[in-house]
Amino acid sequence: MIPQVNAPLVLIHGMFGTDTFRLGSLARWDYFRDLPDALRSAGNRVYVARLSPTGGIHERATQLHDFLQREIPEGPMHLVGHSMGGLDARYVVSRTELGKRVLSLTTLGTPHRGCSFADWAVRRLVPLVAPVFDHWRVPVQGFFDVTTKAMSRFNEEILDRPGVRYFSVAGRWQWNWTNPNWVLSYPIVHREEGENDGLVSIESARWGESFEVWSGDHMNLANWPEPFVSSREDRLRDYAALLGRLPAH
Repeated sequence: MIPQVNAPLVLIHGMFGTDTFRLGSLARWDYFRDLPDALRSAGNRVYVARLSPTGGIHERATQLHDFLQREIPEGPMHLVGHSMGGLDARYVVSRTELGKRVLSLTTLGTPHRGCSFADWAVRRLVPLVAPVFDHWRVPVQGFFDVTTKAMSRFNEEILDRPGVRYFSVAGRWQWNWTNPNWVLSYPIVHREEGENDGLVSIESARWGESFEVWSGDHMNLANWPEPFVSSREDRLRDYAALLGRLPAH
């Protein structure tokens, strides 16, 4: 059973994400797949932010700040960020007046210490795609902001706010030839950082007073089924447990 918490819940998507994916008028999928409706059905007030898919942390954090000011103008709140969304939330909590109203921040698969695949991508991949992104005026700063070097600076400057509870979750996933998703990123991260969810290592995702490791890949942490795997790992029970430990005030 999903518990009801007193304060609103804010879900924050990662890079290349949005609040809801749409296929015209034919279909729609939540970034946090099926979770907003499930959480609302338990009586929770749930808000889902929509940020720049490839913008940098400062840009996305500014958008998140404006979203929170508009949608939740007063009172306490809980933030839940997947992947880069957890970094945007850390910035808002640490650097803005809204941080005084945040009760907790839970991050899932967030590269708190950077991602070695991002290190590889800014050397090998970004130079190839940047001209296309520039042509369509799509930002690329997000790639640079999650490198290990950039995150080292980020952690020196963006300090946890006293009084806010910080929780984190990592994914543990094993790549093999019968399950080829994350075929490019998994071995790079595994070689440099060890066990990972296909994109973010367990150690990079560790943050705060409480830390869990779920069996699943990077997007499974947001309740997406793993491709090429017949059985679906539904995360509703895991999210119910996360909500159960959130502070009331």
